Amino acid sequence: MSLIKSISGIRGTIGGRIGEGLNPLDTVKFVSAYATYIRENVQNGSNKIVVGRDARISGKMMEQLVIGTLMGMGFDVVNIGLATTPTTEMAVKMEQADGGIILTASHNPRQWNALKLLNSNGEFLDAKAGEEVLDIAAKEDFNYANIDHIGHIIEKDYTYKHIQSVLDLDLVDTDLIKSADFEVSIDCVNSVGGIVIPKLLKALGVNKINELYCTPNGDFPHNPEPLPEHLTDISNIMKTTSSDVGFVVDPDVDRLAIICENGDMFGEEYTLVAVADYVLQYTPGNTVSNLSSSRALRDITRKYGCEYNAAAVGEVNVTTKMKATNAVIGGEGNGGIIYPSSHYGRDSLVGIALFLTYLAKQNKKVSEIRASYPQYYIAKQKVELTSNINIDAILTAIKEKYKQYDITDIDGVKIDFPEKWVHLRKSNTEPIIRVYSEAHTMQEAEEIGQEVMTIIQQLAK
Repeated sequence: MSLIKSISGIRGTIGGRIGEGLNPLDTVKFVSAYATYIRENVQNGSNKIVVGRDARISGKMMEQLVIGTLMGMGFDVVNIGLATTPTTEMAVKMEQADGGIILTASHNPRQWNALKLLNSNGEFLDAKAGEEVLDIAAKEDFNYANIDHIGHIIEKDYTYKHIQSVLDLDLVDTDLIKSADFEVSIDCVNSVGGIVIPKLLKALGVNKINELYCTPNGDFPHNPEPLPEHLTDISNIMKTTSSDVGFVVDPDVDRLAIICENGDMFGEEYTLVAVADYVLQYTPGNTVSNLSSSRALRDITRKYGCEYNAAAVGEVNVTTKMKATNAVIGGEGNGGIIYPSSHYGRDSLVGIALFLTYLAKQNKKVSEIRASYPQYYIAKQKVELTSNINIDAILTAIKEKYKQYDITDIDGVKIDFPEKWVHLRKSNTEPIIRVYSEAHTMQEAEEIGQEVMTIIQQLAK
């Protein structure tokens, strides 16, 4: 059993003993801590917290625990039920709520669930707020409401409000999409995407939809992380139908993978690149992604004479950098599109609508669009060390070793070579250094990663 407590929320496998998994008592404790934090730090006076969940098997149980605890803390709960992560984020803003809790373990397997915690802007808590919640949880000093101040439940459905907000975006052209008469295949991994993505496509004017795994029962038919090795079923559908494009979302619909008309993977890293290419053509401006995302976004941004900036890994770090640089588009290389004209959160609905508009404007095949971008390959490796090794000292030594190159140390160490890069990040839970590297071929990416890994191993002796 696993229970991972971090500043971004609480994640764990369902069941187990206290402190060993995401069980009812631990759930109540951390929700009580979050509610205490909100009461002490948010002053907008709504006294409402939004709760939404993906379709995981444990979702209903978790929903009842969370809602009951929030009511016991004296908050009114706006329960939006089965909803995507971006839908819940937008609901917090629309309700002018004090905060929100999303019940989802994102791309993790079926035995996992999590409490993702939002502030009153519908955005993930920053590091300082997250630390405060963990400190409150550790003290277990909670003050529950008396009988006259118990909260109430307000049931609402925000699916269509979210879809309408996407349709209202200036760069989404429903008439053009409809006239293109696209055939679209989708894989929604039997979670909430199965509810919202078909409705979105129909609202956009797509009438030919091949639905794969759209029953929201939480019984994931394959590993829910939208990586190429898990997407063979939709790839086969693309090859046996006349589909123009395929879309795959993870269980909470904040990551988007695109499939070409021939069944080839567009590449998760290139979801953001393609959407940014479209946005920058019509609204030039700055872009942001995290340090481990493809350099292709930087190249596309510079093509339009605009500035690219890198942020530390983590959605809240990306959104913070986007606000600081007034970025018009940003996100993460895992298929996460953050479009400020909608809201500051990864949103597959926004990504689908923008990409379909772009596809209709381009009048090209998806594979042709993909071939137009700079070609990069990312290798992901790791170095396992013993627990007594000083990893920070090793990273400092690596910085010195490669000091003639551009070094970024806001999140581990990233070395930018002229035609490739290596990013080193230490794990917070294990004696491991994760080594991400990118180059124009996979062989080059693996070789430069291995070069740095060999130096790490030598320094660890």
